[in-house]
Amino acid sequence: MMTEIRHIVFDIGKVLIHYDPNLPFQRIIPDAQERAWFFANICTHDWNLEQDRGRSWREAEDLLVARHPEREAEIRAFRAHWPEMVPHAYDGSVAILKALIDQGHDVTLLTNFAADTFQEALALFPFLRLARGVTVSGEIRLIKPDAAIYETHAKAFDLDPAATLFIDDALANVEGARAAGWQAVHFIDAPTLRADLARYGFAV
Repeated sequence: MMTEIRHIVFDIGKVLIHYDPNLPFQRIIPDAQERAWFFANICTHDWNLEQDRGRSWREAEDLLVARHPEREAEIRAFRAHWPEMVPHAYDGSVAILKALIDQGHDVTLLTNFAADTFQEALALFPFLRLARGVTVSGEIRLIKPDAAIYETHAKAFDLDPAATLFIDDALANVEGARAAGWQAVHFIDAPTLRADLARYGFAV
């Protein structure tokens, strides 16, 4: 029998707000093949993830500039143009978030996010303040899907893991939550999330 859900935890990027580094870089590196090479070999996903783990942008940039001095302008453009990478929220997901909060459900946020860019996100997307609280990976130097970040979030907000439902767009993070004893759903889009929540007894 499924444990009744008392806590709902949302991821942020690609669940509540859009994120795409290609948006400014279509202008900075117009050639699609060169741009793909740049993201695969220089400003990679793994490099960016270390900022989510708490590494400073200055350290991150200097590391790459030392290796690729001819690419300094493009490397430093990544952080400088970050706001362009998050152009809008997902209205359907935000409506679900607000409906759950308005219905009195316990909603928190758990995100892989650099500490400084998260502060910019708060200014751009005030609805991120509506949840009871948030765990930001860059502030605590832990990232999903490591078990420790789920344990830290549950302890910080007094969540019963078995009664917690986590929503994330990355399957690895969904599996990480399940491994930590949480229930979890893979975010595809807002209509799918509504259907998933309905299975747990939430009408939004």
